[in-house]
Amino acid sequence: MAKNLREVDLFIPCFVDQIYPQTAWNTVKLLEKCGLQVRYPQGQTCCGQPAWNAGHTKQCRPVAEKFMAEFSGERAIVTPSASCAGMVRNTYGQIFHNSSRHLQTRTLGARTHELSEYLVDVLKKVDFGAEFHGKASYHDSCSALRECGIKTQPRELLKHVKGLQLLEMADTTTCCGFGGTFAVKFESISVAMAEQKVEHAINAGAEYIISTDVSCLMHMDGYIAKKNLPIKTMHIADVLTQGW
Repeated sequence: MAKNLREVDLFIPCFVDQIYPQTAWNTVKLLEKCGLQVRYPQGQTCCGQPAWNAGHTKQCRPVAEKFMAEFSGERAIVTPSASCAGMVRNTYGQIFHNSSRHLQTRTLGARTHELSEYLVDVLKKVDFGAEFHGKASYHDSCSALRECGIKTQPRELLKHVKGLQLLEMADTTTCCGFGGTFAVKFESISVAMAEQKVEHAINAGAEYIISTDVSCLMHMDGYIAKKNLPIKTMHIADVLTQGW
């Protein structure tokens, strides 16, 4: 864990940077509301997850090395993506196993946090004065739940949003079907999984699906738009900054 809680490094994943930049700005707003100085390393690119998931392990290594160089030091690294946090925490050790960088990957992983867990577990802050009227179901992304052990933290944050009614959907721990390249290689299966997830949220009475990962939300939103369904998706950072 970083020694200085007054300054944090911000890592913005590819999906957020290219498709949902407002989520990045809202992440900054949340961290600054906690009294933190947010440092954004200008040279940051990708954590290497797409290449790793596609089986390109050799191509992944230089990307991971760049990440490690950009985020050197002792500051906490915060990202609005559990999948990227899980990549750094759990996979970098495999990439650099039995190498001179192995110890560095352990310390790097220990100070890398997904946004909601950093707010709740490290800063001990759950109420941001947000106000958002609607009914929502929270989607547990596979990376958040299985790689990072994140389950209660997002729900605790959402419970403190004034006007928001949180409704649990059936089979909340089931994958939405995105899985990175899985959605491309196995399109029909991926779409069927998205259909099931969205139907569970609608059946629960939700008007919104909220998650820690925009990749999952993007996948489900594509299905929602295609079918013109009465439900929307939102990243948790965008919900927690509502009503300011």
